[in-house]
Amino acid sequence: MQTELANTINDETIEKLVRTFYPMVLEDTLVGPFFVEKLGDDINSEVWEEHLVLISQFWAFVALGDERYNGRPMAPHFEIEGISRKAFEQWLKLFYEAIDKVYIPRSGEFFKLKSTDIASNFMRNLGI
Repeated sequence: MQTELANTINDETIEKLVRTFYPMVLEDTLVGPFFVEKLGDDINSEVWEEHLVLISQFWAFVALGDERYNGRPMAPHFEIEGISRKAFEQWLKLFYEAIDKVYIPRSGEFFKLKSTDIASNFMRNLGI
């Protein structure tokens, strides 16, 4: 049974995107270990729940101008040992797949453009 794709970007669909994406991340052999090292391998844990809420707030800030997010998204990436351009590219690939599972192309394109810009900025700042 195919679920209907969202054509509206709102808190509900952003949360759905985040909760669609991160299980895919955990299963990925390249990107998953970075997250497991920091957050563990149980996506139902309190640590993961806190991360999922934070990331949902981040994307709500990016997409909707929501002011609940008050983090510094770049800072934690400086602490990740072994992070690479290849890992960022894989992250984007997985994120695009999650976007396509949640949004119609017109709405999803927003997230694809923003995530690509953000990843490029992070890689530039990390010198990779």
